[in-house]
Amino acid sequence: MLATRFTEMFGIDHPIAQGGMMWVGTADLVAPVANAGALGFLTALTQPTPEALTKEITRCRDMTDKPFGVNLTILPSINPPPYAEYRVAIIEAGIKIVETAGYKPQEHVDHFKQHDIKVIHKCTAVRHALSAERMGVDAISIDGFECAGHPGEDDIPGLILIPAAADVVKIPMLASGGFADGRGLAAALVLGADGINMGTRFCATQEAPMHENMKQAMVDADERATDIIFRTYKNSARVARNAISQEVIRLEREGRPFEDVAPLVKGARGLEGLQNGDTDHGIWTAGPVMGLIRDIPTVGNLIDTIIAEAEAIIRERLARMLDGANLRPAARVA
Repeated sequence: MLATRFTEMFGIDHPIAQGGMMWVGTADLVAPVANAGALGFLTALTQPTPEALTKEITRCRDMTDKPFGVNLTILPSINPPPYAEYRVAIIEAGIKIVETAGYKPQEHVDHFKQHDIKVIHKCTAVRHALSAERMGVDAISIDGFECAGHPGEDDIPGLILIPAAADVVKIPMLASGGFADGRGLAAALVLGADGINMGTRFCATQEAPMHENMKQAMVDADERATDIIFRTYKNSARVARNAISQEVIRLEREGRPFEDVAPLVKGARGLEGLQNGDTDHGIWTAGPVMGLIRDIPTVGNLIDTIIAEAEAIIRERLARMLDGANLRPAARVA
């Protein structure tokens, strides 16, 4: 078993987290992640109201007795959702682990900490990680340029960002962006992280609440099959390449305002695509790690395989290097 500061702090078996993902972070995925010994997060804003979130937390507890958390992502908006009400719903439901992300989370972090809730904050830069540490969070997730969703604007890949953060951040740290197997987990631990945070890989599992066409598209894709959109609006987002993402890029190249792009990228349209299986219906979040996805396993089988691979690499391949023995790569676990 791989024990790290992350597993010890959050009372889980494996140093793997399933980050909050819009539309996908429901009890259907989170409970199997928890039952397999990793840490899963319900996505608060997937639920249409704070009351619906309370019901989803109850549903998840009916499916697992293991630890799980809730993601609350704070984004600047003209008409923001009632973040404070979602926050209160999380607290009153007795949740003890929260993943925060986005814009100025201090108010939320302070309130969660008043109720002895551990907070993991997602960051895309070392300076943001240090700011979150000063803010009082318990752990951070450092998201490299490879991550799906919002990678920030610095374009620093994980191979540099993870050790750069590990050099200065004192609290436990997850590595996020580009992780799908035991090789990635072993690499993240060597680079100084205490575990990994996966999104895209968990989408391509049997339990993920999305259409099978989307899952198969991830299996069929290679590492080039993503686009970065919204770059001209200083809100870069990495999504699966499709007809919609290509049209958005065309409009951005023409200098069109976001108002011209908004109908193409609205959340309701993306949700419809995830449900009806039309991969060109709207934008959907995925990372270049699709190039490492070969199958659609159960969540339990995926986590078991990742841990077995990582342990074999650490125990066998790295040990052989120290001993100067046969350096052929260890066979991947079937």
